[in-house]
Amino acid sequence: MAKRSLTQAEADVLLAMPKRPLSDGLHEFPSRGGRLFVPLVSHDGREDFALDVSRDNIDLAKAKYQHRARRVVPLARLDLNGRPHTNPDGRPMPRTHLHLYREGFGLAWAFPVPAESFGQPGDLGAALDDFLRFCNVDPWPVITSPVSA
Repeated sequence: MAKRSLTQAEADVLLAMPKRPLSDGLHEFPSRGGRLFVPLVSHDGREDFALDVSRDNIDLAKAKYQHRARRVVPLARLDLNGRPHTNPDGRPMPRTHLHLYREGFGLAWAFPVPAESFGQPGDLGAALDDFLRFCNVDPWPVITSPVSA
């Protein structure tokens, strides 16, 4: 079984590591209330990763994109139009925010979405492209375009 916690150095290396989809098949962007799981692997084949995409059942602008290392350890999650978040230090975050792994806390800490990495966080497709780039996925998995209903 994979280790569920990492040192900060391990997490940083894994996030920066180039990875690719395990297969080149077509994946369907989730519709209302749906989920998508895409297995990923490092370019050298030594590390397993995963991409999770989930969509809200009511608010179609609400989505979560999560990147996991070793298939079980969340490294990054982009919450789009989610619940406002409060960090462990009491600092509030807006509805759209980015969670990054922090040793000892997992994804408990969120940060404002960096504009230099996420140009259009209000666009589900553009935000997914930016998230894949941020997580160093190359080539990207083939995922159908998001639909609004």
